[in-house]
Amino acid sequence: MNTRERFIETMNFNPNAHSLKWEFGYWGETIENWHKQGLPKKNHPVLSKKTTTPTSSLYIPAWTCQGVDKLPNGIAIMAGGLYSPTQGFPLDKDVREYFNMDNTQKVVDVNLHFAPMFDVEVLAEDDKKFEYIDIDGVRRVFLKEEATIPTSLEWPIKDKKSWEKLKEERLNLKNIKERFPANWKTLVEEYRHRDYPLAIGGYPQGFFGTPAHLIGYENLFIWYCIEPKLIHDILETFTNIWLAVFEEVISQVEIDHWHIWEDISYGRGSMISVDMVKEFLCPYIKRISDFIKSKGVKIILLDTDGDCNDLIHPFMEAGVTGMYPFETHSGMDIVKVRKQYPKLQMLGGIPKSEIAKGKKRIDEILIPVEQVLKTGGYIPFGDHFIPPDVNFENFSYYRNKLNSLIDKYGHRNI
Repeated sequence: MNTRERFIETMNFNPNAHSLKWEFGYWGETIENWHKQGLPKKNHPVLSKKTTTPTSSLYIPAWTCQGVDKLPNGIAIMAGGLYSPTQGFPLDKDVREYFNMDNTQKVVDVNLHFAPMFDVEVLAEDDKKFEYIDIDGVRRVFLKEEATIPTSLEWPIKDKKSWEKLKEERLNLKNIKERFPANWKTLVEEYRHRDYPLAIGGYPQGFFGTPAHLIGYENLFIWYCIEPKLIHDILETFTNIWLAVFEEVISQVEIDHWHIWEDISYGRGSMISVDMVKEFLCPYIKRISDFIKSKGVKIILLDTDGDCNDLIHPFMEAGVTGMYPFETHSGMDIVKVRKQYPKLQMLGGIPKSEIAKGKKRIDEILIPVEQVLKTGGYIPFGDHFIPPDVNFENFSYYRNKLNSLIDKYGHRNI
């Protein structure tokens, strides 16, 4: 089987198919360290300056404001578990080839936010910071020394009046085809002949994620209470847009799964109550999940960090079939989750920072991984981007042992 076929069979709990060899990703500083510690430098990740859609190109102005020759320490490198293209993040090749890992999954590059996009506008720049308006209309500041995801300062949806203006000018159902990039025909040809899993959706498309992204977290929390009708209007509008775009995509390309980005939970649970999740997220998730399942797309994966234990059941009721990355430091336990939800597809679940503690600890953290691998429906990798304190020696021991476990369950040629 190729990567696409094994992904589908793994998600379908086929005991004869061995799982995928992916990582969620790596921080830029991590890759730079590993090249100094023994990782052959053959295909260094490359930053792109090309903007196509918000799905693939957010933050590119920040990442490239100092040039494209050196990776910012705080950029992320994609490694399969998190789809590509997204957020201007480059793809890893060196780690994948060194450890004989699988090709990445990809996400359809189509505009799921404002169309037309905003023009990038540089507002201020010096040696320390870069302040600008991005293609989604959010004003951000990028701190050059830290070089992590830019901080949002101002959002395009400020109140009902600004929302109505945006809705009229940039969320029109009549211009759906304008949401597709200029190279769409070329992409369709690639997608039709692919050997990798192809998703629709992805960052920053979500029913908590998108409003938080365009309103701001604090504003959104307040609006849930004082402007619930406005929030529902925002969600209804975007849902209608997404349904129209998905229908157009699926009419041209066979899709394997839908990725929903939420990041709704943190170290102590959900940022909003389960009742609010059921009111403001689940009905809209269900509308789209019912639609794409009717089109033959059976895998629906939801991305949220932190402790999401209380959210699994309502999300599954809304149509979600799998979740990731199951951050262990927030209390996520993949063995307990598997026992409670035996048919939930799972990705991630390995405590990334513990890899830095050496062979004995790595052996310990892979015990639950093997337990869940036996049950199927699981793709194991670090529970977020591998941090720079994980040296190449420890990562090599961990990755080689994990690869052996993956090979142990399921036939090697399936």
